[in-house]
Amino acid sequence: MDRIRRFLMKRSKEVLIVILIITVFLGYVMKKNSRMETDLDEYMPKDHPAFVYSDYAEKLFHIKDGIMIAIEHNKSIYNPGTLKKLKILTKKLQKMPEIKKEDVTSLYTAENIVGHEGTIDVKDFYRSIPKSEEKLKSLREAVRGNDMVYKRLVSEDEKVTIIIARIDDNKFSQKFYERLLKISHSFEGPEKVYVAGVPIVEGTMAYLGAKDMKKMIPIVILVIILVLYLVLRSVKNLIFNLTIVILSTLWAFGFMALFKVPIYSVSTMIPVMLIAIGVADGIHMYSHLELFLRKNPEATREEALKDLFHSMWKPVVITSVTTAAGFISLLTSQVYPIKFFGLFTSLGVLFAMVFSLTVIPAGIVLFGFPEKKKDGNTKKKKDLLPNTFFYRSADLVMKHKKIIILSVIIITALSIYGTGKVWINSSFLDKFEESSDIVQTDRFINRHFGGTNTLNVIFESKLKGKFKDPHILKVISKIQDQVEAHKMAGNSFAITDYLKRMHRVMHEDRESFNKIPDSRDMIAQYLLLYEMSGDPDNLWKVINYEYNRANLSIQIKSDNSKVLKEVISIIEKNRPEVEKSDVKIHYAGSGYKALVFTDLILEGQIKSIILSLFMIIILLALQFKNIKTGLIGSVPIMITTVISFGVMGLFNIPLSTTTALVSSIALGIGIDYAVHFIERYRIYALDTGDVNRTIRLTMEHSGRAILFNAVVVILGFMVLAFSVFPPNRALGSLVSLNMFTSFAGTVTIMLILLYASGIYFKNEKIK
Repeated sequence: MDRIRRFLMKRSKEVLIVILIITVFLGYVMKKNSRMETDLDEYMPKDHPAFVYSDYAEKLFHIKDGIMIAIEHNKSIYNPGTLKKLKILTKKLQKMPEIKKEDVTSLYTAENIVGHEGTIDVKDFYRSIPKSEEKLKSLREAVRGNDMVYKRLVSEDEKVTIIIARIDDNKFSQKFYERLLKISHSFEGPEKVYVAGVPIVEGTMAYLGAKDMKKMIPIVILVIILVLYLVLRSVKNLIFNLTIVILSTLWAFGFMALFKVPIYSVSTMIPVMLIAIGVADGIHMYSHLELFLRKNPEATREEALKDLFHSMWKPVVITSVTTAAGFISLLTSQVYPIKFFGLFTSLGVLFAMVFSLTVIPAGIVLFGFPEKKKDGNTKKKKDLLPNTFFYRSADLVMKHKKIIILSVIIITALSIYGTGKVWINSSFLDKFEESSDIVQTDRFINRHFGGTNTLNVIFESKLKGKFKDPHILKVISKIQDQVEAHKMAGNSFAITDYLKRMHRVMHEDRESFNKIPDSRDMIAQYLLLYEMSGDPDNLWKVINYEYNRANLSIQIKSDNSKVLKEVISIIEKNRPEVEKSDVKIHYAGSGYKALVFTDLILEGQIKSIILSLFMIIILLALQFKNIKTGLIGSVPIMITTVISFGVMGLFNIPLSTTTALVSSIALGIGIDYAVHFIERYRIYALDTGDVNRTIRLTMEHSGRAILFNAVVVILGFMVLAFSVFPPNRALGSLVSLNMFTSFAGTVTIMLILLYASGIYFKNEKIK
């Protein structure tokens, strides 16, 4: 490090110029390659068995997420004006390049299966616009008499009708969404038009995520500027500290763009993280420099830099490495956004370390020391006298050791209880405000129809023609009835609905025949008649050509993980009966993928926490050459992690892709405090040999810097209170709480453990 110091003394300008050139290059790469990822499928591992099977089923049955456009008339949709608008809008959607014609379903395109002279006929509900009361009444009665359409495409109160446009995952874009909204809303008056659906939710979140990031960064920077100035009270210190965090953020995103890694919704948190985290090293370095200059007011730049490097390079490096380790542990997650968040945040932390050890010294060489703070006592001090506040704080901690230990035990026990109440939620819709248009629109459509989210259940048999067997079809029909009884489940659709409809219309439309036929031959005959009379492409969305794989599509009124699990539990109760018929049950579609997604989040968090703690303990033990020190240093972050999850459980804050980051952030940032504190404790212990003086001096030096650091980070993360996404606001509050508990744990319980362990005072009796 002495060579680096001497090099910086000679080549400060060149170092800053090289950093600037690389930054400009990375900025160009960002502009060229950066993009937001809106496809939920791209959040998940491609080789996971659940996703592999789901992708297979989606191709087999043409399963796609649907955009839902609801048209509401305050009296009834059965009027010429509304039906004309429905027809024209349906045709316009079919002509959009992102949507295939056959993937648009509405009352205008729907099939009406009817019986006619002993055979099955498939008709349109209407082609030309019905204008007379008689024709409108006939249409209304036709819809009411068809369970495949009534309450599915036309609401029960007959005031709302819906168009479903299914699109491929890679077709959604912000321009497409804006064009879709423009076309849809052009049909308003007197009707109201609502646009919702899974692609809309995902796309809007990506769009707002980018806007949120643009709003957050300036606010964070402004807050950091104000707080840094209040803490450092030096314009030079402020400028160079701010330069470090901005550079580290730009480099992190630059490398993301360089390797063509997309920006996920959670990636928008990286700038806030790095801006809040990156100030830590600078605060500790400038704090040490200030204390050195107080003691040595006549010191030269070379003397100050020599002391700064000698005293601070080790804690700066080890804190940055341990912080990076906390984030890099997120690579154990199989969820891509979390994995890449961990990777590039850790890179940003390491960049901040490099810049702290280069930009700050180069700044001192080129621009001199920070402005001197006013100090009533300008005499050269022989020894570093503790600040009154921190001196008293150290004494207060030592005086009330038992009370502090008891308080920590009680708080930890309560938090452990709270962790048992933590639940996981992968809902995209829950990331929006309750009052937002997208949530209200989604609720409107869910209130009038089956649901904007879908779960697909795939029944599979090795026997060809299995799903012409009335027994297994009746089991599927029973499952549909059980699922539809759930308050958050809407309509379901399968081969059974076709068969019940055909059986009914072939028996004079009598309700008593609205059931699965008892005869296999009759079922086979109905299916053959439909293939001859209708559009077989529609049939292949619920059954395959060999009739040994069937698709049951269930509409759900929420993408909440709890609801999905409840619906699946209903299906699972029927698994034994299904498997007795030599049929297997599988799941597919975006709804199921979201559920697997939640399990991967939990699994990744458990792995991440265990790996982080292990890595941090080992790194601390290696740094201080003592395993006991490593264990003591990890105590504050372990307590912080437990408290964090306890608060989530007690206050009903779910674990999501955003809040899942809390533990890694707590471990990564919180360990900084322990490292700086222990390193300074060790130095003073070896220097003074007096345990009480060591405690006071350490509290004055590192306790002071840690407090400043905690204040900056807490206020930086509190900026997330301005985010449009509730989970981001929860993350800001949780991380701020973590920083406070990490700081408090370091200067209380960890200090007490250092004192009680007798580390660095082997020959002195500790009371």
